[in-house]
Amino acid sequence: MSNNETYMKRCLDLAVKGLGQVAPNPMVGCVIVCDGEIIGEGYHEQYGQAHAEVNAINAVKDKALLKKSTLYVNLEPCSHFGKTPPCADLIVEHKIPYVVIGSVDTNSLVSGKGIEKLAKAGIDVKIGVLENDCKKLNKRFFTYHENKRPYIILKWAQTADGFIDAKRNEENTSKPIQISNSDSKKLLHLWRSQEQAIIIGTNTALLDNPQLTVREVKGKNPLRITIDKWLRIPKQFNLFDKSTPTLIFTSMNEPAQTNLEFVKIDFEKPIIPQVLDELYKRNIHSLMVEGGELLLKSFIDEGYWDSARVFISDKELGKGVAAPVLNQKPVIKENISGDKLLFYVK
Repeated sequence: MSNNETYMKRCLDLAVKGLGQVAPNPMVGCVIVCDGEIIGEGYHEQYGQAHAEVNAINAVKDKALLKKSTLYVNLEPCSHFGKTPPCADLIVEHKIPYVVIGSVDTNSLVSGKGIEKLAKAGIDVKIGVLENDCKKLNKRFFTYHENKRPYIILKWAQTADGFIDAKRNEENTSKPIQISNSDSKKLLHLWRSQEQAIIIGTNTALLDNPQLTVREVKGKNPLRITIDKWLRIPKQFNLFDKSTPTLIFTSMNEPAQTNLEFVKIDFEKPIIPQVLDELYKRNIHSLMVEGGELLLKSFIDEGYWDSARVFISDKELGKGVAAPVLNQKPVIKENISGDKLLFYVK
């Protein structure tokens, strides 16, 4: 591994610390090197707060060293005024002569403009160090800007014999079957805290009355979403508790309430594209699909998914609701206290 790659790897290690905290901004880490030593480093810690480059420059005790240093950053420095001033301007201001960038920012507000600003100031810019790793880290950000929709993660738990639930209906008051173990459940709550939104279908809401929060871990609750054409979900259910922002896609006209919004869509047209388009407009970069058979199958059949996470327990049901099928091999297999965990990438 070259020096450039070593320092870029450090940028990535720093950047990932912002997971679940900086969205819809990308995760960015920055390292400043002078005479072979790191003299400052930082990462984007919280949405709306200082970017990685600012934190790294502020960490340098002797600012005079910046004039002979190299700045490493995994994503092109911003060139526009948003929540904070442009990082490219700050780099130019401090006369940092060398900048190494992992990947170009495909956000139309930046998209090469930061690099252009640095180059015009006479800074030597190198692009594309560990580019694939940099893009993979910010897959949510790149998917949002390039595909005009959130990055979509499918999640379900299934038994050893391939079922995600027993056959139930609204009249059946039996509790939902807990297929995965407690450690898997805690991991699921961690995942929820890392994504901006989570969606279930009407049947899952009616049968399970889920909270869709991060009770098992410390972190942010995702935006809760469900699809309820006729507003059949009882108002006393958890989704209507107003404890955290919730979005209901429906055919009905319904006024917004505190932490509860209703979005009217056309159920004569494909539903998922309408949902994704609304989330794109709301600057939602990631969506976890935790629905039942129908919702998961719809996302799979229509091709709207980017990755999937599947728990497989050692329990057996014998009969029930069949688990979705992905016609490809998992890229990663793990063991979570006896549960198998399979990761898929489309």
